[in-house]
Amino acid sequence: MSNTNKPRHTPQETQAIVERSLRRRYWAERRFRTYGFLAVVAGMAFLVYLFFVIFSNGLGAFRQTELKLAIYYDPQIVDPAGTRKPDDLNAADYQALIRAALKAKFPEVEGRAGVRDLMRLVSSSASFDLQHGVVEDPALIGTTQEVWLLASDAVDLLQKGKIERTLPEAERPLNDAQLAWTDKLRSENALALKFNKTFVTGGDSREPEKAGIWGAVAGSFFTLVLTLLLSFPIGVATAIYLEEFARRNRWTDIIEVNINNLAAVPSIVFGLLGLAVFIGFFGLPRSSPLVGALVLTLLTLPTIIIASRAALKAVPPSIREAALGMGASKIQTVTHHVLPLAMPGMLTGTIIGMARALGESAPLLMIGMVAFIVDVPKGITDAATALPVQVYLWSDSPERGFVEKTSGAIIVLLAFLVVMNTTAVILRKRFERRW
Repeated sequence: MSNTNKPRHTPQETQAIVERSLRRRYWAERRFRTYGFLAVVAGMAFLVYLFFVIFSNGLGAFRQTELKLAIYYDPQIVDPAGTRKPDDLNAADYQALIRAALKAKFPEVEGRAGVRDLMRLVSSSASFDLQHGVVEDPALIGTTQEVWLLASDAVDLLQKGKIERTLPEAERPLNDAQLAWTDKLRSENALALKFNKTFVTGGDSREPEKAGIWGAVAGSFFTLVLTLLLSFPIGVATAIYLEEFARRNRWTDIIEVNINNLAAVPSIVFGLLGLAVFIGFFGLPRSSPLVGALVLTLLTLPTIIIASRAALKAVPPSIREAALGMGASKIQTVTHHVLPLAMPGMLTGTIIGMARALGESAPLLMIGMVAFIVDVPKGITDAATALPVQVYLWSDSPERGFVEKTSGAIIVLLAFLVVMNTTAVILRKRFERRW
């Protein structure tokens, strides 16, 4: 006799099976949420550690060791002819003034080797500070002034506690005698850490204590402003045309596919394109923010176009239909109703594109913005470098003093990015309209 109509489980057994299934599902859900939470915590931990390393290494770049010396502006050295002409004052041997001041402070030092070690306490660029002071005020000649001069990179690292005094002499950048001299200067309050004005106002230098970030900041500023002025109107206009006016045919499909593909092209390819077209063909000045902006415009245009098209698609069709129904033309509908509503999304895409442009270094290397440039650029055609390229240059330098300069430049880059994005977010909120 068949037994097919007999239930397979009793109600109690069925309830138990359902409860076990629910427990497994709830457990899987809790496990998934736990994995997600741990992933977020791990990401935040790595981010905090990254910022801790950057700021702990880079904050020292904003302070620089200086030492105080009594400089006698000897007329026989500074201006032996007594003409007070700038050319004569610029040609004077200001290192001799520093050497004389150090020998007066440490009279026990004798011999050429001893004097050479003594001079290594002071930055070799300190003589230019004396030169500028005398050229600006020739009345200093013949007087004795207490002047704070830049200390050398090794003394600066020692003052910041980044040199182990217990290491063998051969493994230290300062020998025992130099350590004793710095201790004496410190005991006389002639050695101190001060705000590093040179770092935030000067250009690049081969000497870590003289290197500044302002030239790279100015280069990035000119480059990004020009990139924004070029890429935003072109990108928005292209998106409006493709989304609102262009006919759907094979050619527009090809254009759309190519725009999407360009967003995934490696950035160095745009650098090669800029090198061949803007420098090689049009003859634009190499290493200039103008060429950098043109290359970064090509790089950011696909991102802005794709984001702008997505923002236009997100505007409800009823907005367009209502405007057209009230008698507005197509161009009036787009400019007066669709574009204001899509503007926040367009600005978001622009922020993403500009943030990518700010962090790019590969295309800028190809157009010569990796060159060693001391002067701060004054315009878009002057030779310049950019912040990410400056970080790359300093990170590749063998001097230990450039380690903190690299982290300091990253801090400036992050601050630049925060200011730029904050401005863009404020503008987005200002133009945002809800429906």
